Amino acid sequence: MTTRPAPRVTRSGNAGDLVEARGRGYPVRTLEGILAKHPFFSDWNPRYLQLAVGCASNVRFNPGELLAREGREANTFYLIRAGRVALEVYFPARGSVTMETVSGGEMLGWSWLIPPYHWGFDARAVEMTRAIAFDGKCLREKCEHDHEMGYDLVKRVASSLGQRLDATRYRLLDMYTIA
Repeated sequence: MTTRPAPRVTRSGNAGDLVEARGRGYPVRTLEGILAKHPFFSDWNPRYLQLAVGCASNVRFNPGELLAREGREANTFYLIRAGRVALEVYFPARGSVTMETVSGGEMLGWSWLIPPYHWGFDARAVEMTRAIAFDGKCLREKCEHDHEMGYDLVKRVASSLGQRLDATRYRLLDMYTIA
């Protein structure tokens, strides 16, 4: 049996560049390029993007797989590329209740950023989900060394949280509005 050489992907210095997988003849996007096109980082300083990519990896979750478990250590945050993830909270009388669903183009997780670094909910893939996972400890260290990058990242996370809080408020208003 003949084995094919493994694809070789070369990192480029330019976000969005395409490289060719050796012997395959098709373009492959670099991780920098994927991050640069995600709405969370689409207008981020390229210097920050190059620093952050060292903490990132491409991941995939099948339906039903957990990305996070309530109460466990939170050292990862995700940029969802495709798929859907349910954010669940456990209530003793009701079991797990889906509070929100995030999908492609959204950010998942802020607990990696604020001590004590524990997840406040379960995150479960509803369908096959592709994401970029960031090592939170690695990213915190990079932010400690580059305070401008850290400040910009915190503003992005806070903006995402603000949008989530607004959406939750509107859902609660819908639930408790008397017609």
